[in-house]
Amino acid sequence: MRYVFIINPTAGKKDFSIQLSNNISDYFNKRGGHYRTYITQKPGDATALARKAASTSTRDDEVVIFSCGGEGTTFETLNGMIGYPHAVLGIIPFGTANDFIKYFGDEKAFMNIDSQVHGTPMPIDVIKADNLFALNQCSCGMDAMVADNVKKFGSFVTGILAYNISIVYTLFKKFGVDMKISIDGKPLDGVKFLFAVCANAPYYGGGYKSAPTAIPGDGKLEYSIIETVSRLKVLSLLGHYKKGTHIDLKGCKYGSCTTMELESDKPMPVNLDGEIFYKSKIKFEVIHKGTRLMVPSILAQKLDSELGFSQNAPLRFSPVVDREFINK
Repeated sequence: MRYVFIINPTAGKKDFSIQLSNNISDYFNKRGGHYRTYITQKPGDATALARKAASTSTRDDEVVIFSCGGEGTTFETLNGMIGYPHAVLGIIPFGTANDFIKYFGDEKAFMNIDSQVHGTPMPIDVIKADNLFALNQCSCGMDAMVADNVKKFGSFVTGILAYNISIVYTLFKKFGVDMKISIDGKPLDGVKFLFAVCANAPYYGGGYKSAPTAIPGDGKLEYSIIETVSRLKVLSLLGHYKKGTHIDLKGCKYGSCTTMELESDKPMPVNLDGEIFYKSKIKFEVIHKGTRLMVPSILAQKLDSELGFSQNAPLRFSPVVDREFINK
């Protein structure tokens, strides 16, 4: 098995790329093994590097591609390697939020190179959003507007503080969304919503538990649709949203689905794992066992006990149809 480490020097609060590269080199020089490290220079590099590594993988020469950075780095890496059945996604979290791996409960285990190299490749679901793929959560509405507005403050604050400032900023804008929503092909009539989330795992936005029952491997997506409320009620609502108790509120529609479709008269910001795209129409669709994630073995037991996963379980994609499916 080969190991590729794609390192984003701009992720997190400081540049860790040189230190991490040195730690990786020291590890493999002592223990042996085939590895390569790359440091990204610009947006899109992680996708190109992941695709190059994944496209050369075979049944007898599998590759683990580690995304070393934040959600944006993982999003790029996933979209480069998705559909190649002999490539495994790894995550070494150096972002400010690292929301997806909160599901596993032990972020430090993902930071340990030895635990990762000797981890268990687990088949997990992904979200197909038109011709892109997300690992964690997709959404539209106020939360996507908040994520879009964060960049306005990124030059002087970072991380959760920037996100909280963006919430206040967005509150003074028009944040109700007029979009048609369909769940598994059935329209929801007469709903003007604050935001709509389609989730593969429980957390996003720096720890908001938008989908408390989501499991990234059960073949389902959890949706949260919050009806529009007054500005005065938003802060109280966000308190529930942070804890995951919003699903019991009257104005929340919560459940499981395999698809969610959104459509509006004009382009709206859509969040795909923290990356913002403007769309007037989009479909979120679960791809069951769409890729494999290298999980530290002690944490892999959590998925195995909940879902009965096996590291040898087949993936959704095949070497014959995978790229055709992705490009639809």
